[in-house]
Amino acid sequence: MTLRNLNLDAQLVNLKQPEIHTLTQVQPHGVLLVLREADLSIVQVSRNTRDAFGLAAEDVLGQTLDDLFDAYQVDQIRAGLRQENLDILNPTKVWVRRRGDDYAVYDAIFHRNSEGFLILELEPALTNEAIPFLSFYHLARASIGQLEARTASLADFCRIIVHEVRQVTGFDRVMLYKFDDDGHGEVLAEEKLDDMEVYLGLHFPESDVPKPARKMFLSNWIRVIPNASAEPVELVPALNPVTQHGTDLVMSILRQPYRCHTEYLHHMNVEASLTISLMKDQKLWGLIACHHKTPKYVPYELRKACEFLGRVIFAEISTLEEEADQSYRLKLAAVQSALIDQMAREDYFVDGLVRHDPSLLDLVGAKGAAICFGGQWTTLGRTPPEEELNYLVQWLSTSTEQDVMVTNALPLDYTEAQRFKDMASGLLAIAISKRSYVLWFRPEVIQTVNWGGNPNEAYTLVGEGEEQWLCPRQSFELWKETVSLRSLPWQPVEIKAALELRKAIVNIVLRQAEELALLANDLERSNAELKKFAYIASHDLQEPLNQVANFVQLLEMRYDAKLDEDGKEFIGFAVEGVSLMQTLIDDVLAYSKVDLQGIEWQLTEVQQALDQALGNLRGRVAETGAIITVDPLPTIVADSTQLMQLFQNLIGNAIKFRQPGETPRIHVGVQRQEEHWLFSVADNGIGFDPQFAERIFVIFQRLHTRDEYAGSGMGLAICKKIVECHRGRIWVEAVPDQGATFYFTIPVEGRDRNHGNGRKAKNYLFSRG
Repeated sequence: MTLRNLNLDAQLVNLKQPEIHTLTQVQPHGVLLVLREADLSIVQVSRNTRDAFGLAAEDVLGQTLDDLFDAYQVDQIRAGLRQENLDILNPTKVWVRRRGDDYAVYDAIFHRNSEGFLILELEPALTNEAIPFLSFYHLARASIGQLEARTASLADFCRIIVHEVRQVTGFDRVMLYKFDDDGHGEVLAEEKLDDMEVYLGLHFPESDVPKPARKMFLSNWIRVIPNASAEPVELVPALNPVTQHGTDLVMSILRQPYRCHTEYLHHMNVEASLTISLMKDQKLWGLIACHHKTPKYVPYELRKACEFLGRVIFAEISTLEEEADQSYRLKLAAVQSALIDQMAREDYFVDGLVRHDPSLLDLVGAKGAAICFGGQWTTLGRTPPEEELNYLVQWLSTSTEQDVMVTNALPLDYTEAQRFKDMASGLLAIAISKRSYVLWFRPEVIQTVNWGGNPNEAYTLVGEGEEQWLCPRQSFELWKETVSLRSLPWQPVEIKAALELRKAIVNIVLRQAEELALLANDLERSNAELKKFAYIASHDLQEPLNQVANFVQLLEMRYDAKLDEDGKEFIGFAVEGVSLMQTLIDDVLAYSKVDLQGIEWQLTEVQQALDQALGNLRGRVAETGAIITVDPLPTIVADSTQLMQLFQNLIGNAIKFRQPGETPRIHVGVQRQEEHWLFSVADNGIGFDPQFAERIFVIFQRLHTRDEYAGSGMGLAICKKIVECHRGRIWVEAVPDQGATFYFTIPVEGRDRNHGNGRKAKNYLFSRG
């Protein structure tokens, strides 16, 4: 958890995080030289050269190593520098004559910096020989021997590391410190003197090891401060005379720590420290931190031995974590494979995710899941209500363009989620399309975090003006924090499994879309044949019907005097039958012409379409005295001709089925809904029994005899087909003798939402429904 509740402006942040790799001071226990590698000439040197060489710093500048060391040693150094890896050269024992027969022995450590300079650091050697091999052997053998049991847990491995490092180095305290994803750290293992404060299990804010320091730990895996109270030594000159800026000392052993760092150590009541980086996948996993109450120097060989041990044992930690991850990864892979198989077997892929075992919940260890597809929600386990899910998806669509959205603190990112934090404080969401998502939820888990000191008071500002600096907190006493509005975090392997499922869903949806496209092509061919058949059949039927009508009428004209009343009545029945048959054929032809391909999508003023319909009905309106009222009508994306036909049929029916002796009253209404326009046509007519509300939209279905009301029964079937071709729906509500109200919807987005090809619609005939 990062530094919080501090009103620090950018200047304060810079004070806390300076460019510490270019500081112009070094620790006084050794001597640092900046060399041109070509001739080993000295361009910068620490001021404490008099103790090492018996010369002032100014007298050392410009000299070469040949002037400081004997020829044999310099030849060995040059031979070592020819190697690309300088670890073979480090450390090199060198003897320096200070005056007369007074010699000093140093460990010489070389490295090349990013600017191409050779950095030589001289540390006093404790003996003329290397650290005895048995010391390191003991360190490694005892630790690796414990690892061979292969039964140790992560906590056991951490304890082994801190125990063995402290055993060999003799530090008063050794801790293993792991970084969390958000930058803060936790002490996983600790071994110390009894009278020292306990840090085991405590968390420390990200600001305790700021980003510049962590970046340097990535490059320089070991860092030693023998005496935090020692006065630093200046570099001479302060700026590199070749580059005119501070020399890059990222890899330096002697580089002086930043003032804030030494104060931090003092507040912990320690004077010396040794820090070893623990790396995993090129990232800083954690640190081995060693502290001593009094100044303490650790020789280079022993530091490198500790570093090696840390790497060896930490490799086992990494293996342990990888094995745990691999086991979980295999489990999720099995769940994922089963889900894909289940989706492939189901006609609707969502059923394969929720109706079987394993289910969608098992893929990421969630307590609830929801799938939004095709505007419909399918839920599993504990989830927010559907209304909240709609709002959440709207937020997701505007807040991220990524395929996956992951958070274990949803209420902090999306404040409305506080209403359902008990079931969805954690969210893992994958986008299938613009409006289709798969969501997993985890409930709130209230935790108590033990901090080493108040993380809200990690630093205080000291000094004035340009002399200001950030001083670290002075208290590391236990400080408890209750963390709410968070769930258990989502693991990387779970996020990866969700993304793999997304690929599978997209592939299945695309395959089903291809299958539907093939089916649509087959249906289109079939419909084309049917329309062709209907057109030909209707025309072929018209000719014999016309002949029958003509000959029956001719028969009536020629033999009128010879026919009795029954004969004339029979001829009348035949003429009416032929006329009805012609009407039915015309209505079937009109019905067959209504299809999606015939729609001309365009901005249509609904009032204008209604006016055209009323114009076609003006005779019947005048005859009955019908009173028609209309709400203000919108402009929508639709086919104006079909919309006119729709109103004409509905209003025509309202006039036809009026109450005897009562003036027809008809109202055309409209309401804007979320994705549709809802239209209504209400009348005060005879109504009907609600049980017939579906039947009246079926072709040729009638509720009254033709003697009572003329018509073929096709009018409402045509209305239904027009509405469905606009991707809407139509229904009716009615009560006998109290009128009826027909409702239909038209999508707001019109053609964008549908798939019409824009071909102009043909004129359709209207049956007298």
